[in-house]
Amino acid sequence: MTPVNPPPLDRTSPPRRTDAWRPPAAGISEGVRVRVLRAVYGDQRAAAEFLPRLTEHQLTGTDPLPTQPTELAPALLRERRAEIRALPDDTRLLLLLAAADQYPVSTDAFLRAVVAARLDTRCLDAAEAAGIAHAGAGGVAFRDAWTRIAAYETGTPADRRDVHRLLARVLRGEGETPSRSWHRGAGALGPSGRLAAELSAAAGTAADTGRLSVARTLAERAAALCPDPAEQHRLTARAAAYAWRSGDGDRARRLASTAADDALSGVLALRTGNATEAFDALLIGVGVAAPTASDRGASPLAAPPSVAPSAVTPSTSRAATLAGPRAVTPADPRTVPSADPRTVTPADPRTVTPADPRAVTPAIPGALTSVTPSTITSPTPATHLLARATEAAIYTGDLRRLREAVRVAGRLGVVAPGTLGGLVAAFDGRYADARDLLKSAAGRCGPGGDPTVLIHAAIAALLLGDHTRAATATVRAAASARARGTPVTVPQAMEFRAYADFWTGRPRAGEAAATDALWQAHATGQDNGACHLQAALAMFAALTGDADVCRERAATARSYALARGLGLPAALAQWALAFLDLSSGRFAAAAARLRALAGFGPGHGHRAIRHLATPHYVEAAVRTGDTRVARVAHADYERWAGTVLSPDDLALSARCRALLAPGEEAVDHYRTALDLHSRGTRDFERARTELLFGSALRRLRRRTEARDRLHSALEAFDSFGAPHCATQARTELRALGTPAAPFRAPDSPTATLTAQQLLVARMAADGATNREIAARLALSPRTIDHHLRGVFTRLGIRSRIELVRLLAESDEPESG
Repeated sequence: MTPVNPPPLDRTSPPRRTDAWRPPAAGISEGVRVRVLRAVYGDQRAAAEFLPRLTEHQLTGTDPLPTQPTELAPALLRERRAEIRALPDDTRLLLLLAAADQYPVSTDAFLRAVVAARLDTRCLDAAEAAGIAHAGAGGVAFRDAWTRIAAYETGTPADRRDVHRLLARVLRGEGETPSRSWHRGAGALGPSGRLAAELSAAAGTAADTGRLSVARTLAERAAALCPDPAEQHRLTARAAAYAWRSGDGDRARRLASTAADDALSGVLALRTGNATEAFDALLIGVGVAAPTASDRGASPLAAPPSVAPSAVTPSTSRAATLAGPRAVTPADPRTVPSADPRTVTPADPRTVTPADPRAVTPAIPGALTSVTPSTITSPTPATHLLARATEAAIYTGDLRRLREAVRVAGRLGVVAPGTLGGLVAAFDGRYADARDLLKSAAGRCGPGGDPTVLIHAAIAALLLGDHTRAATATVRAAASARARGTPVTVPQAMEFRAYADFWTGRPRAGEAAATDALWQAHATGQDNGACHLQAALAMFAALTGDADVCRERAATARSYALARGLGLPAALAQWALAFLDLSSGRFAAAAARLRALAGFGPGHGHRAIRHLATPHYVEAAVRTGDTRVARVAHADYERWAGTVLSPDDLALSARCRALLAPGEEAVDHYRTALDLHSRGTRDFERARTELLFGSALRRLRRRTEARDRLHSALEAFDSFGAPHCATQARTELRALGTPAAPFRAPDSPTATLTAQQLLVARMAADGATNREIAARLALSPRTIDHHLRGVFTRLGIRSRIELVRLLAESDEPESG
């Protein structure tokens, strides 16, 4: 029996929800909430049936979710099957043909098959009368996905094979080789090395054109038909890699559990498990993927498939006339009846070497192949794995282990990513070397590049303080990933985009992008990436003054991160809490948090976050009178800024000197800082420098200049949507005896809302309940209630009816 599994839904928009399904409030992770709804096509009844069947480890996301329909909603399927069985035989046969044509590989061959077999489509009238399906210009439209699955499963095994053979016979067009191969494989009676080879080559062709879901289906079927156990494991690993890159995390993890592949295990652990274990597995994978000195350029992971042929005997059944004589598998095991010369099997019955080298894809989820290989050169599998190992060390914060990666790369002759060498040099205090290596990596951010290379360019640019280049690289990485059909990479790119949005004072845009990326990370099974995004959202909430959201996001991120040794999100969440304290005037609490951050080791903290937070720590320490450690921290920060020569880093270093300098001496340092800020991109930090400068001028009784600086800072904070910082500026202005400039209401009432509040408001106006909004945004219902109360207060309304009207009125000018 050919397995039929739920198709992937759209990767960019969440399924709609209603009150029919209420997931349990506790014991289920947010990622599982999202993936359950996607697995059941958003069907509330199926979700209600599916959830109680999950194990404790599946509810928390530790184990992957089931993927077979019979495991998802067996009762619903039984009901749908009963409806199908009540139809006439000819109607059921047409529905079976339509279902086989639509999934898991959409082949658009139904009408051609009907004409070839001379079938009467009037038989579909019975299905339409029963509300099960209806005929259209493009074929048959089923009532829902579960009905389509039931239509396929009610057919006998012989009938299913015959309809697949019929569909294979009519697929003769250019570019239809993968579809034809799929139906030939689905129509096979049993193991066949020849068909496995054909499916393997077709999977490579589909992957080359960005159809990774199709490639996964073909590789998985090839593994099922392959008689050689070793080759079967290799094909399964390929299928798992395709599944992961296409965004189907649960299927990838299930397939990977049956294939012993260190590279694949390392990539999955990096995004879903313990990043320290991922680092070890990835380094082992580098050794396997790297060419030896005597065989440079031939990676074992990219070797051609090796399969053994076996004859397939055609079956006879009620639907046998559909398949026709062309569906019979030839007896000669060396011949594949296909128009594509790449599927011809050589004379050696145990070796298949496709003529087109693109037909074989290494089983590495990150080893992306280009849609246009002639114009874009992709990194080698070993280089990709080394890049992943670098990311594992970055996520854990265990930068010492990067030295081990450098040694392995040198021993194997693998070119190390620039971020790897740059981070090692920075860790060793060789700042000039680090600068040069990171600049080289950051420069590789041209359009259309490999997403992994672009993400590393963004990381390098962030370390160098070049936020414009970092933002450009992340946007291009996401676009390139979408173009290549690899949505799994998009959330990772957005993780690092959040840093650039924060520094450049764009909390609304950054929060909205990070919220969408959080859903994508959950949907694709990347819980580690979701944790990083939660920490980033905590940072945005700190900037916009949403204290409750900041604390909840930070607590969620730290709880998950500390359990899996993810030092980067753990440190970022701690910094978010410290920044919330700092911007709210709780300087002692901020200093305590940042001192703790400096003491946290790998898995609990991160040196890069500690470095980025140094200016904030100096400010908090000075406000509390504890400057000794602050001077030491600033000395290292100043040395890095002086080497990298980033205007923003130099400006922040000058601000730190001003904070640590006495009286009049600080003024010149503040002026230097503002001059440097004018050449940088950290607009938010420039506003904070003006706030601190204005406060210092007030204490020096330079009232006129102080007033100008404070008004400038206040205007910037209001434009950024940073109310806590704006309150500090207003407090300083009142101390001058100068009334603060009144807050100017924007043209649209909704412009007064934070990005999070606006998102909640729109979902509430669409009719979503607080619990549904909470599940969608990975927040608690209590926090959503807090958000809505804030929305009502800011907009001056009292009910959701008024909210619907106000949002509609606000949207009219935009649509006009």
